[in-house]
Amino acid sequence: MDLVTTDITLAAQTLRNGGVVAIPTETVYGLGALATDDVAVARIFEIKGRPSDHPLIVHLSSRTQLADWSADVPEWAHTLADTYWPGPLTLVVPRSPLASDVVTGGLPTVGLRVPSHPIAQALLAVVGEGIAAPSANRYGHVSPTTSSHVVAELGPYLAPTDRILDGGASQVGVESTIVDCTGDLPHVLRPGAVTVEQIESTTGLEVVTGGTTRAPGTLPAHYAPQALVLVVDAPDLATAPRGNGLIAPAHIPTPDGLIRLAAPADTAAYARELYAALRRADDLTLTGVVVVPPGADGIGLAIRDRLRRAAYGSAQGR
Repeated sequence: MDLVTTDITLAAQTLRNGGVVAIPTETVYGLGALATDDVAVARIFEIKGRPSDHPLIVHLSSRTQLADWSADVPEWAHTLADTYWPGPLTLVVPRSPLASDVVTGGLPTVGLRVPSHPIAQALLAVVGEGIAAPSANRYGHVSPTTSSHVVAELGPYLAPTDRILDGGASQVGVESTIVDCTGDLPHVLRPGAVTVEQIESTTGLEVVTGGTTRAPGTLPAHYAPQALVLVVDAPDLATAPRGNGLIAPAHIPTPDGLIRLAAPADTAAYARELYAALRRADDLTLTGVVVVPPGADGIGLAIRDRLRRAAYGSAQGR
């Protein structure tokens, strides 16, 4: 039976039966299991090849469930939830007893998010409880933004009873902003579509970038294709190695000898197209991808973060 489905009822039943379901979100596709089913959640780690001490994000149907999964949440974190949920924002908060060590990687905190994708919202409403879901790819690899990416990446590792819920291409294209809410000030652990400037404006607090709390996607090497990723400034394209792929803003012409993989018109398009372009490089068996990043404004900061980690990861020869 085909793993891919558009049947939300079937996907919900798969989760209730202890299976895993790849679910579409506005950021990227996630690999989900019921967050209260430790056996099913453990399968996520096995399928991804993910270390068991790396925490997962629990996806909720609404902000009203925040109180079920957390304790001692500061008022400014509630303000962020009120403003940006549903949306591409994950809040790391002190966990309640509902969040097990399997989900949290043994940490005293849990990451929570309410996705805005209508199919994810519908599935969460039918299931009626939290779904733990990291990105639906092998650990350290490029995140998937379509159901076909999930099939290519995880198909061999899924059971016949698991499912991939098709929801089209992800609208944002890079993972959620992660904010550590356990201190007096917001700490952005991973940049995303919700920007530092927005968080400062919403909370009235200074935002600290970085932190020591373990969170998804914050290791130096991540999001890496098999091809070597080389990040350069536009003037350096003239000396970039030929025979490689090229990802660059649309206004930058393609030099002779490079294969254009994406020409995004703006930073929002860059985020949507980035991971598909990196995957295309591997589909074409290219040895390298030359990337001219966007500016660091808005979601550009998140794109530059992912490119830095992808370049580090591919350089390590994973």
